[in-house]
Amino acid sequence: EWLSDFLDMTGVQGQELAELMSRTGIEIESVINYGKDLSNLVVGQVLKLIDHPDSDHLHVAQVQVGSYGDAVQQIVCGAPNIEAGQKVMVALPGATLPSGVTIKAGKIRGQASNGMICSLGELGFPDSVVPKAYANGIYILPEDAPVGQDLIEYLKLDDPILELDITP
Repeated sequence: EWLSDFLDMTGVQGQELAELMSRTGIEIESVINYGKDLSNLVVGQVLKLIDHPDSDHLHVAQVQVGSYGDAVQQIVCGAPNIEAGQKVMVALPGATLPSGVTIKAGKIRGQASNGMICSLGELGFPDSVVPKAYANGIYILPEDAPVGQDLIEYLKLDDPILELDITP
């Protein structure tokens, strides 16, 4: 998407661009598409947060995940940096994470949990690109992130990243 600011990229896919660039002598080390296998992820907002009654580190959050229907979900979360009011990344039941884990509605220590508030690592981002402030917890989205929006679309996770190997 960033290249589209400078070039007409109409109809050009990430892998195709990598092959075209390789033909010009630029070595493409990898093509990464973080959103390729992700689905059922949305922008959520933590409305209310209480300590889990049967745990010293878990929290029970009421999270707004949309604007109608089942718009508020209860989710149990163990992240140390979670607070009420934050915009967060939410995997709803049915989502499959890169680790192969499928998110299901269930109970955690007796409390209903209908999804998962995610860290960048849980969405497949390597530690080398996760900001240090979020290394041990969830990633906090900007305040203007639209609640209920598809997270893959919002973060542009389906836009391939070309990693170039530049020879000195």
